Amino acid sequence: MKKFTIYLGIFLMGYSSVNAQKIDRKKVVQRHNIVNTKADTLSTFTVGNGKFAYTVDITGMQSFPEYYKNGVSLGTQSEWGWNSFPNKENYKFEETLKPYDFNNDGRKALYSVQIKEPERNKGAVEYFRVNQHRLQLGNIGIELTKKDGQKAKISDLTNINQKIDLWTGIITSEFSLEGTPVKVWTASFQNSDKIGVKIESDLVAKDKLKVFAKYPHPSGQFLDDAAFYGRKNEHTTKIVSSQSTQGLIQHKLHSTDYYTQLNFTEGKLREAGKHYFVYEPSSKNKTVELSVEFSAKSPKSNRTLFADAEKESISGWKKFWESGAAVDFEGSTDPRANELERRVVLSEYLTKVQCGGSNPPQETGLTFNSWYGKPHTEMHWWHGVHFALWGRPEILEKQLDYYFRSFDKAKKLAERQGYKGVRWIKMSDNEGNESPSSVAAFLIWEQPHIIYMTELLYRNSKDKKVLEKYKDLIFATADFMADFATYDKEKNRYNLGKGVIPAQEVFPAKDTYNPTYEVAYWDWSLKIAQEWKVRLGQPRDKKWDDVINKLAPLPVQDGVYLSTESAKDSFTFPKWMTDHPAVLGALGMVPESPKLDKKIMKNTLDIVWERWNWEHTWGWDFPMTAMNAARLGLPNKALDALFMNIQTNTYLKNGHNFQDKRLRIYLPGNGGVLTTVAMMLEGWDSSTGQYPGFPKDGSWKIKAEGFKKMP
Repeated sequence: MKKFTIYLGIFLMGYSSVNAQKIDRKKVVQRHNIVNTKADTLSTFTVGNGKFAYTVDITGMQSFPEYYKNGVSLGTQSEWGWNSFPNKENYKFEETLKPYDFNNDGRKALYSVQIKEPERNKGAVEYFRVNQHRLQLGNIGIELTKKDGQKAKISDLTNINQKIDLWTGIITSEFSLEGTPVKVWTASFQNSDKIGVKIESDLVAKDKLKVFAKYPHPSGQFLDDAAFYGRKNEHTTKIVSSQSTQGLIQHKLHSTDYYTQLNFTEGKLREAGKHYFVYEPSSKNKTVELSVEFSAKSPKSNRTLFADAEKESISGWKKFWESGAAVDFEGSTDPRANELERRVVLSEYLTKVQCGGSNPPQETGLTFNSWYGKPHTEMHWWHGVHFALWGRPEILEKQLDYYFRSFDKAKKLAERQGYKGVRWIKMSDNEGNESPSSVAAFLIWEQPHIIYMTELLYRNSKDKKVLEKYKDLIFATADFMADFATYDKEKNRYNLGKGVIPAQEVFPAKDTYNPTYEVAYWDWSLKIAQEWKVRLGQPRDKKWDDVINKLAPLPVQDGVYLSTESAKDSFTFPKWMTDHPAVLGALGMVPESPKLDKKIMKNTLDIVWERWNWEHTWGWDFPMTAMNAARLGLPNKALDALFMNIQTNTYLKNGHNFQDKRLRIYLPGNGGVLTTVAMMLEGWDSSTGQYPGFPKDGSWKIKAEGFKKMP
């Protein structure tokens, strides 16, 4: 009998294992491959490896960067590529600081804000906002010549057929010029900042097809679209070496220089203009291959061509897609199912390509700059949490390296304002250098993110090594959070603020206190920090417990939660009903708290849904609303939120979350979709049943595997 039980157990284990592998992942991914048959500036494709990305037009390369500059532009960006303009006026960062004493407690905390006068301080603010800025490393494209000797324009191309195979990460592009076909294959190496390209056309033998490398200058603007060719005399480029199958170009800017290594089928690299170089293939063949590597130092890698990139791309993407979680909605009768699956698959692809480095990504990833290319740590929740919930915690863990590198600067920021611990910098470069901002300086919702994300890492492995690795970050974060809370003697409670701009950024710092989302998040995160103390066998922190026990209640009026306690007119004054409806994040992003009444939160969702100016929102607001509805047991409402017909909830053909003409891509929206779908499928700690965020009316047929619960 004992042997029979063992055999039965082994059989059932095998059955479960087989049953768990019921999703044909390749089929799911490839049914969302994208095809372009015309030049659409919002439908560019990107290849990359998380630390480096290269975005292409319909030629499979960056042949027409100026045509695409106002769309999803043709960027080439890396983690390491940063530059600063000369500090000719010798500005000091201290000149951006302004003292504030919001709570009349004699603190005189120094904040780096956008001072408008005197002129000297205004200049310092502008300098440190712009510098450092992330670089557009260069345009690598195809130069096509027509029969009349004129360079071809994009309008000269016909028979366009371009496809990206998401399973392999390889782009195939076909088009014709004056009746002659051209076929281009494009792939990214997965372990270096390098692309591989293969081109096949009779135009090669006719000397009508060349490959160019063109170097723009940093625009110095909020957005850098990789097509600013002014200031030609403020940077230099030169060929360091040129041989029949290899060439090396050096590009020197104000504070940095870097290299472009080209390996190619027999030909010649020559300078064809200022900051413009061409590889002229030998006319012996109609097929050419090349690889192009960008490097902060002169690269010493082995000679590689497209075949090497193809091999790396196929194996790297196969490994990615077969890791972690997957979902298949095929067979669902809800008409939104296929679109949700499309958004999921494309968001997985885009976040893997753009957000896999050792920093919080910028909101536009490695395509073009927004906010000068600087990461915003308050967005890190949306960039990072989904990786853990989708069973790929190693990608999130890599991003967290930033917090170790920037720890000392975050500590100095807290000290400058008279607080203990570390105050994480909202807008910075990759080394944690602060940027002046009259909004960023007063945000606080980025503070608990490191606690949330490392808690996910611990939940994934239950390994004490995770606690040991991150404990100093967690405890210093909690020290600041506890010290930041202001004690109100009259009410015997701790308040958050004044001196706070909440996630809903419309509220002025000088008047705002106790925003609902931040109070709920503070409460949960401090409790988790205490739990880390207990797990490590350390005594509980008395100050943290005092703040936890006396933290202000979630502000309520007329049966709904206010956006902030200081805004009694939260749902009657029009301005307070714009931007992020962050009050809903108090249940959704944040787990249910003893402080929270779900009936009141249901009333809050109803009033937000009815009264909010949804046209003035951002891409992650819809996933946040969906998570709130799901936790309230309203799966149909959650789906309605995910598919609300608002411009900022648009997902383009290539999967990018479009916001407006200024911000054409917005990766927090993609991360939000992935986080919310994971939550709706796998649930959260207090949820029950299978797929708790989806309706049980038979309209959804779901196969899911590998997901992790949210807290």
